[in-house]
Amino acid sequence: MNEKFEYQLEGQPDFSLLTVNIPAGRTLKVEASAMASMDTNIKMKTRFKGGFSRLFTGESLFINEFTAQNAAGEIKIAPGAPGDMIHHYLNNETIYIQSSGYVASSPEIDLNMKWQGLKGFFNGEGLFLVKCTGTGDLWLNSFGGIVEIDVKDGYTVDTGHIVAFTEGLSYRVTSVGGYKSLFFSGEGLVCQFSGQGKVWIQSRKINPFAGWLHPFRPKASNN
Repeated sequence: MNEKFEYQLEGQPDFSLLTVNIPAGRTLKVEASAMASMDTNIKMKTRFKGGFSRLFTGESLFINEFTAQNAAGEIKIAPGAPGDMIHHYLNNETIYIQSSGYVASSPEIDLNMKWQGLKGFFNGEGLFLVKCTGTGDLWLNSFGGIVEIDVKDGYTVDTGHIVAFTEGLSYRVTSVGGYKSLFFSGEGLVCQFSGQGKVWIQSRKINPFAGWLHPFRPKASNN
């Protein structure tokens, strides 16, 4: 079993901040732009998962690798979205995460992109996910709070509320009430899960929040 990282979560559930102690010589994978502060002996290297040819389809992920050189070091990680954060230890298993939900992981966790493009999205077959496989630490974040749900048969979740789900679940992406409802009802695409496993959902999603803020934006003067 891989050695677990020592960590601390603060500011939950609204503005979570993750602090990880990286032992000397070890490396931590972190989502790009999430580093808030770190000890001076920690060095960073950027990796690109997916390749440049897949960048514009949304099928790539920038990962920064932080390595503690000569001695242990501490790093503080602050995701972009305000909300909660959880830790999940993978034990030779797989979990799928919405791309915006990935925060950090042990170097032993393999990260792969799973995407079928816009065509797949609108015919009910696609969803943009990060597939995390292996044994080690994994941290996830959300926009709002995180709720864990045990799925024993079937369950439906708005795609904008999905944080992650376990490999034991199969899924199908579809619209609520047909395509007319998709564009005019205010409801979007949903993910219909089947099988047994766990789903983590977030209590808010970005697009409705942006719409709620829009009337409060400053308006240009006509003078």
